[in-house]
Amino acid sequence: MSQLFARPILLTCSAMLLLATPAFAESPMQVDDAGTLEPGGMKLEATWRKNAQQRGVEGVYGFSPLPSLEVGVALARDRDHASSPASRLSAVGVGFKWVPIQNKTGWSLGASLDFGRTRLTLGDTQERSTERESAVNALATWRAEEGQAVHLNLGSSRLKAPGVRQTVGTWGMGYEHPLASSLTLTAEVFGQEHSRPMRALGLRYELAPGLKLSGAVGRGDGHPLAQLGMAWEF
Repeated sequence: MSQLFARPILLTCSAMLLLATPAFAESPMQVDDAGTLEPGGMKLEATWRKNAQQRGVEGVYGFSPLPSLEVGVALARDRDHASSPASRLSAVGVGFKWVPIQNKTGWSLGASLDFGRTRLTLGDTQERSTERESAVNALATWRAEEGQAVHLNLGSSRLKAPGVRQTVGTWGMGYEHPLASSLTLTAEVFGQEHSRPMRALGLRYELAPGLKLSGAVGRGDGHPLAQLGMAWEF
């Protein structure tokens, strides 16, 4: 494969770090919380996102087969309009989150492990390539009695593609503040080695028990970010 094709793949992975890994973080946040669904619980999520010239949708199905364990499966489709005609990306991922220490107030601690595969088609050409990603994260959350929460993530992400192998450290800090009984403000900053931090502000609204709408805007690595989503836990 040519170096010209390998470079867009590497840049794509840097711009959409979690493209092919399940979004355990509660929308609209990218920074994950140290918490899982109740045993036997399930969730469905649908998200539209924009990152620089890249736009796409993602669907996530999550379930908790055992106490303190959550499993997620994700499908995503994106188009990168930085090239003309646009390049296309399709991704699938599976992830596991284990949080043995969970508290309603105070500290909760756990970890997550994610695997993903992304296929990129360059413009209208028949040239394609597949990249594989894996990520491991340590998760910590502190919750106050008044409802505020602070989330901390620290981990590593590995990319494997033809002619490209890269391992980078990743990090994230997030904050949630209840504005009303059904409305929450979110703020976060996250990133990886060799890239400028990404920052976002969002709102999450609980339309009905278990059904939430969310949105966020921000900026990262010199370009705008935006996200709209819906999640249903049952």
